[in-house]
Amino acid sequence: MAGQRSKAQEDVRFRVLRLLQENPEMSQRDIASSVGISVGGVHYCLNALIDKGMVKLGNFSAAQDKRRYAYILTPKGLSEKAALTSRFLKRKMEEYEALKEEIDALQSEMELGADMAPRPRK
Repeated sequence: MAGQRSKAQEDVRFRVLRLLQENPEMSQRDIASSVGISVGGVHYCLNALIDKGMVKLGNFSAAQDKRRYAYILTPKGLSEKAALTSRFLKRKMEEYEALKEEIDALQSEMELGADMAPRPRK
């Protein structure tokens, strides 16, 4: 269970870092919507990334609301994102291969079942 949770947390960190690299001015609400987690979960994740030195806060100068921030990836954050990308891709490729094998096995079962089905009488 802990392994599943850590993979899920790693996936969330990867997705958040990826979003922030593309658009550092995203709001926590927008990040939550894109990643599929709660705003509180995003807040917790961002604080952890800031504490670890992977993300720094900058002022979002174009915003009228001065409480808005830009979340900027640091060099440490960029290298962590690269490592997470590698692990994420490896995990997804393994999932893909397992799913492909299962699909092939099901298709074979269906073909065998069709061959064994009684033929309609004429």
